[in-house]
Amino acid sequence: MEKLTIQEEEAMQLIWRCNGGFVKELLDEMPDGKVPYTTLASTIKNLQRKGYVKAVRYANAYRYEPLLTEEIYKKMFMSGFVSDYFRNSYKELVSFFARDKKISTEELKEIINMIDQEKSK
Repeated sequence: MEKLTIQEEEAMQLIWRCNGGFVKELLDEMPDGKVPYTTLASTIKNLQRKGYVKAVRYANAYRYEPLLTEEIYKKMFMSGFVSDYFRNSYKELVSFFARDKKISTEELKEIINMIDQEKSK
């Protein structure tokens, strides 16, 4: 799948949050001010072209519904991000944040405990 622009990603997050909707409905749900109707409609059309949403016709309007879950998108995004910036190593990703003091030793221990608990299920 094609990578999303920031604007497309924001629209996609809105679509996930609302579980789809008509452009007008999505526009009404936008948290930070208004963007023009045509801008949002164009962005959603791009999402459709890229295969992220489908258009379902209702009378004279289209309702846009997500074709993939937010979780699947996050996995795809993170895989690409780690591959592009951290030589495909999640260990390098975590050590980057540890060195930059964005994650503490206590938080790392919590993560390890979460992993251990998942393994023991």
